[in-house]
Amino acid sequence: MKVKNTRDILSTLWLVLMLNMIFNDIFGFVVMLDKFVRPELPGDAQTLMLVAVFLTNIPLLMILFAKILNYKINRILNIAVAIFTILYVWGGMSTYPHYIVIAAIETIIALVIIVVAWKWKNDAAVE
Repeated sequence: MKVKNTRDILSTLWLVLMLNMIFNDIFGFVVMLDKFVRPELPGDAQTLMLVAVFLTNIPLLMILFAKILNYKINRILNIAVAIFTILYVWGGMSTYPHYIVIAAIETIIALVIIVVAWKWKNDAAVE
């Protein structure tokens, strides 16, 4: 199968990555529900959720950016954000088995994004 549009491939990969992140968060919330509902929760839960909103929106925005940004910015941004996403995924690592499996899947997808963006030749006709 020959790839016709690199933008579509990158956009779809970001969609898959984001869906994996959502599922991971859902699973994590189910496992840790009792910790979130107890009043003795350490730290500021509202601040934690605000940070989570910004971090989880990065791949979501990449779905759009992969389609609309010009070639040079798009290529650099896909590589940089994929690297950041790998660091984010493993930096917030949990030892729950579901997290490790999904983090591994997210990492593989991010690495594929990096390779696809790295090898991307300018689709001048698409620009």
